Amino acid sequence: MAVTIRIPTQLRQLTGGTGELNVEATTVASALAGLERAHQGFAERIFDADGQLRRFVNVFLADEDIRFLQGLDTPVADGQVISIVPAVAGG
Repeated sequence: MAVTIRIPTQLRQLTGGTGELNVEATTVASALAGLERAHQGFAERIFDADGQLRRFVNVFLADEDIRFLQGLDTPVADGQVISIVPAVAGG
């Protein structure tokens, strides 16, 4: 199934400036793996050493935080949109 991944501005240097990419996937994890295969360097930016999402990286599927769904195992349907959103902090 083809899903669209929205890339945040901070990571677009890894995609040559592209803000959206289409990948074939059945889960959020397989979509992110497809992103890494297409543009190496994403995995080290969004995953920790244990293969879990870094705590400052939020991933949304159709505007739902995957942490409140099935995490990386959340199934995706054809045409859905995955958004990678780095946490913003400041004061």
